[in-house]
Amino acid sequence: MTGTRPPTHEGERSAGGGRERRTRQAYDSTSLVEVAARVFNERGYDATSMEDLSAAAGITKSSFYHHVRGKEALLRAALERALDGLFGILDEPAASSGSPLTRLRHIVRRQVEVLAAELPHVTLLLRLRGNTETERWALERRREFDATITRLVRDAQAAGELRAGSDPAVDARLLSGLVNSLVEWYRPGRMAVDALVAEVDRMAFEGLRAQVPADDGRAS
Repeated sequence: MTGTRPPTHEGERSAGGGRERRTRQAYDSTSLVEVAARVFNERGYDATSMEDLSAAAGITKSSFYHHVRGKEALLRAALERALDGLFGILDEPAASSGSPLTRLRHIVRRQVEVLAAELPHVTLLLRLRGNTETERWALERRREFDATITRLVRDAQAAGELRAGSDPAVDARLLSGLVNSLVEWYRPGRMAVDALVAEVDRMAFEGLRAQVPADDGRAS
């Protein structure tokens, strides 16, 4: 995907007859997806019109259509960006090798990093209602990701790395809920990402880790 092009400048006559430079943002499909994700989060997808999007971008609706096919294409592109980030984690070596708990912790930590890097797009993903074909597709992809987390929690329980006796699906939802709740309050610059990752890791896994019996001092 290409980056945003530099701003262009247009000359404008001032009241005194001189020329002033006016900066006009030049958009491409990538940057328009970013605008759309922000507006969808602010207004809701169903309540957002192409007029709203073109106004937010500061360009005409016809200029908007020069880059994208329509509103649902923008939604799909924004959701793909979030989902590509999440599923890309599962392709990382640390997500597929090592003990179940090691892999699970890696995935959760990287989820936080992806959320921080793609905050508007992940926020949009988490607020879907399933009203359109694109939304239902994205929700199904989310369920696939959540199923992977559930399997890892189950495997970690079986290996004695996480506490036994609880429902793996419930624990997986609690983990996802902890990470996903960040979209409601985290804003770039509020907290360093590495500190945020460490805090989520501590909160998540100190509570779930299997308890090792204390050494009572007796010889084994």
